[in-house]
Amino acid sequence: PGPITALLEDERITVELINDGTHLHPASLQLAFHHAGADRVAFITDAMDAAGSGDGRYQLGPLEVEVSDGVARLVDGGSIAGSTLTLDRAFKRAVTVDRLPVGDVVAALSANPARLLGLYDTVGSLDPGKYADLVLLDADFDLKGVMRRGSWV
Repeated sequence: PGPITALLEDERITVELINDGTHLHPASLQLAFHHAGADRVAFITDAMDAAGSGDGRYQLGPLEVEVSDGVARLVDGGSIAGSTLTLDRAFKRAVTVDRLPVGDVVAALSANPARLLGLYDTVGSLDPGKYADLVLLDADFDLKGVMRRGSWV
């Protein structure tokens, strides 16, 4: 069926998605959640140093990158050069633009990556005995605070 279909149907595979509105079409996001299931999707950023910064010129190793409207492209050739995405913005986009269920998006940002990395016994959920790592968002899903190991940072 081709590599994409094969990977979506293989329960051993976690589908990593960059939900910045540039790297993939919203239909691809919906397809991944529908076919792989919310427990096999992990949001990632592929972020470069310009993440969270404004538009302008940046270096990506030896390559010069131009960030315009938050999209990072190589100056020479115009190819996408990573992203400027932060995970709080990936979350907000997923629930407000893509209309994914909040619980599925939370799993894609916490439990699923923790399981994939073999860290679920210490992070990925707010269970007794795990580190108290969390982010606080307001009603508009904007970042208001970060707690790392039980302390606000």
